Amino acid sequence: MNHPSSSSPSSTTLTESNPQNQTLTLIPGLPYDLSALILAFLPYPYHQKLKSICKSWKHFFSSRFLHSIRHKHIPNSRLSHLLCIFPQDPSVSSPYIFDPKNLAWCNLPLMPCNPHVYGLCNFASVAHNSHLYVLGGSLFDTRSFPLDRPSPSRSSYRYDFVDQKWVCLPPMLSPRGSFACVAIPNTDRIVVAGGGSRHTMFGAAGSRMSSVEMYDIGRNEWVALDGLPRFRAGCVGFMAGNGEGHDEFWVMGGYGESRTILGVFPVDEYYRDAAVMRFDSDGVGKWHAVGDMWEEGERRQLGRIAVVEDVNGGYPEIFMLDKNDIFRYNMTSNRWFNETTLPKRVLDESAVGFVALNGELHVMASHNGAGSVENRRLRRHKRSTSLYLQIYHPGKRTWRTLITTPPFQQPLDFKTTVMCTIRF
Repeated sequence: MNHPSSSSPSSTTLTESNPQNQTLTLIPGLPYDLSALILAFLPYPYHQKLKSICKSWKHFFSSRFLHSIRHKHIPNSRLSHLLCIFPQDPSVSSPYIFDPKNLAWCNLPLMPCNPHVYGLCNFASVAHNSHLYVLGGSLFDTRSFPLDRPSPSRSSYRYDFVDQKWVCLPPMLSPRGSFACVAIPNTDRIVVAGGGSRHTMFGAAGSRMSSVEMYDIGRNEWVALDGLPRFRAGCVGFMAGNGEGHDEFWVMGGYGESRTILGVFPVDEYYRDAAVMRFDSDGVGKWHAVGDMWEEGERRQLGRIAVVEDVNGGYPEIFMLDKNDIFRYNMTSNRWFNETTLPKRVLDESAVGFVALNGELHVMASHNGAGSVENRRLRRHKRSTSLYLQIYHPGKRTWRTLITTPPFQQPLDFKTTVMCTIRF
């Protein structure tokens, strides 16, 4: 079918950029370029279902042309901010994408499976452009001894949302799980720091490490950087910038050495400080320490962290969920200040998810899980796997709630669930 010509600049650009599709029909009665622009604005979680409408839609929603349209016509601030959820080992349980604005879900393909390893947990997931990375973790290896002890992993995988497939990347220089990980904005670099062989089944067992390395996406290689000032595992990492090209990699919390109670039971020694490394046009700087962020007895360890990005490229806002309270971090005073309290208390604060999406803080709990919300009406849905979200807007200081039903049957265990966000 031949389409009527159009004199609009956007129409000409779209058609010329994808000439092989000039004879396809996406929406009857509309030019291809206009139809493509309309379909490109549909939320990502619906794309898989939309492919079954017809062959032309299947071709369009599987093409790079779709992503080029979104990249050109949708500013970064308006891109869909989606949540990637890994309920379990991604090689045996599908990861999922959640769109909080449209309450839409979709699943991703399984990650490539290694027949010798199983039970992957404590890995890191991070997004960069239209790619999703899964790095390291703790797992069991049938080739190692003893079989009942976890081993750290060096594996690196990348999922391409355009090609819709997983690719195995060069392994990290050092195997690690429970580590800090972040993608450096406006660069093709990912940094990992600290970690060890920690596994959810074994309290304070496992090793600790201080090594730091960086993945150069363009060169497809890992490069060693200066190590942390001391061993640090179970830590969290984030980037902070000042809008002038000076970015800082922060590594907070975590644990180092462990002590024993009665000489038998191992207990982690949690850190109250942070370490910072600067990245700028001159290269990578040295680590410098940031002192204790709270007094002795104020809290045992760092809570769950969520980072609200500054759309202007400045320093982000750092929030911590500590039991039923949310605290805001002040970099100047190096202290946490109470921001707000959850409207609905949770029974088990360790079984609650905490993440920043679209400038808002999302506190997530399963209706019937250990972190269920104290609400009698919700208790009637005992068999439900729905998620109850309490959402806080730091700028407006307002709360709202929503309920969504994930496509999987088992409730999420946020003690082991791995999450990250991606703008798509």
